[in-house]
Amino acid sequence: MVRLDIVKNVTGLTEWYGENKRIRNLVNLVIVGGFFNPSKSNDREEMAEIKKMHTLMEKYQSKGQMRWIAAQTDRYRNGELYCCIADTKGAFVQPAFCEAFGLTVIETMNSGLPTFATVHGGPAEIIVDGVLGFHIEPYNGDDMGSKLVEFFEKCKAHPGYWNKISAASLQRINEW
Repeated sequence: MVRLDIVKNVTGLTEWYGENKRIRNLVNLVIVGGFFNPSKSNDREEMAEIKKMHTLMEKYQSKGQMRWIAAQTDRYRNGELYCCIADTKGAFVQPAFCEAFGLTVIETMNSGLPTFATVHGGPAEIIVDGVLGFHIEPYNGDDMGSKLVEFFEKCKAHPGYWNKISAASLQRINEW
């Protein structure tokens, strides 16, 4: 769904996940973006990020806890992927350093996925923090990790909490 550009901060999310034992014990991470093979890209920045992803996955020995799926361009498949993640009571994380609009945020909220998204740009105007999703500071991995842990622990302790955030997300989208 995303190129592996530095501004999208996908390697940042991967690193935060790898370093946070609490979140790794609660949930798995699925990354959808970029190519697996750096030689498939014509962009030096993206090639470097692809190599960094491979390095991080090895460093954190994430086998069994993390999956990396190549970028998807089929909108119907993307919608199905969002729904599959929602069916397992997962969440969507958009960790970009800055996001002008945030179409993926709207798409995921429309699937009922609780969404964590950057405070820098459009997603901050779409999401009401703590009500129908969560704002994250992409420059502070500890803060983002803490918010994810808090959310999933609260879901575990109060099974209706995930549904509450999901329903609020859907209501927000339907009001637009």
